[in-house]
Amino acid sequence: MAEVWTMGEMIVEIMRTEVDVSLYEAGLFRGPFPSGAPAIFIDTVARLGHSAGIIGGVGNDDFGNCLLDRLKKDGVDCSKVIISDTFSTGVAFVTYFSDGSRKYIFHMGNTPAVDAKAPEEKDLSGIKFFHIMGCSLMAKASFAEEIVKTMRIAKKLNARVSFDPNVRKELLKDVSVFETVQEIMKNTSVFLPGVEELLLLTQKKTVKEAIEKCFEYPEMEIIVLKNGSKGCSVYTRTESFDMGVYPVEVVDSTGAGDSFDAAFICGLLQGKDLKTAASMAAAAGALNTAAFGPMEGNISKETITEIIRQHEI
Repeated sequence: MAEVWTMGEMIVEIMRTEVDVSLYEAGLFRGPFPSGAPAIFIDTVARLGHSAGIIGGVGNDDFGNCLLDRLKKDGVDCSKVIISDTFSTGVAFVTYFSDGSRKYIFHMGNTPAVDAKAPEEKDLSGIKFFHIMGCSLMAKASFAEEIVKTMRIAKKLNARVSFDPNVRKELLKDVSVFETVQEIMKNTSVFLPGVEELLLLTQKKTVKEAIEKCFEYPEMEIIVLKNGSKGCSVYTRTESFDMGVYPVEVVDSTGAGDSFDAAFICGLLQGKDLKTAASMAAAAGALNTAAFGPMEGNISKETITEIIRQHEI
């Protein structure tokens, strides 16, 4: 049985081949690539040698095959993935801009990507971490409810909850999602936000105030504040430190944060100290950006060890 589970959208991603081409313009696309933040996360966990499973859904079509073939090849347990004969696999269209920003069009709300149900308790036997992505909560209210149900099962089995809010403004259509987020925060042990997300979800004006607010939740153990090319900061109730980034030529930053999350959790599972876990996370994030496609980076135990050996950050 898998020691790390996630539940969320499984989609393919189709991207512009050139920057600064709006999605409403005629132009070229490249893909499909297997994607979805939870799928990227759990694929990275599996590639780093940990048993991993995903609860989600795809259509009985070529895009679904694209996802399932990749995840299974990398060792992900897909036994809790529904395969729909009625609806097609979810899709995200993405364009990149020269200032580093991205814009998405999601075809996900009425697809199997957000239609899976919470598993039975026996299905999660042996779980150690349940990872939640905020974008999965925002796609469909009923799906968010199933994710929360699964979280409760995981907690009953003494698993720790890790949470990346991963806010996408394109998906933030139901303000009730904040109530769901509050319940998840009450159960979260490892919180992995970006700076803007941290301030948004805590309704605080400074990072210091926001961090203090998060530690008011009794289950909160570790906060990893991700700040893109500036690296990250790691906080516990008694210490904090900063971690830089590893030098790579950035090709595509999509999915870097998801791979970062996965490697950090793997470090914790391996009993590593926080600085080593953070360096593993930074290495996985960097390797992810060095290839075009959300989970196409050359990430493995060996490549992470090598990049850490070559560079001190």
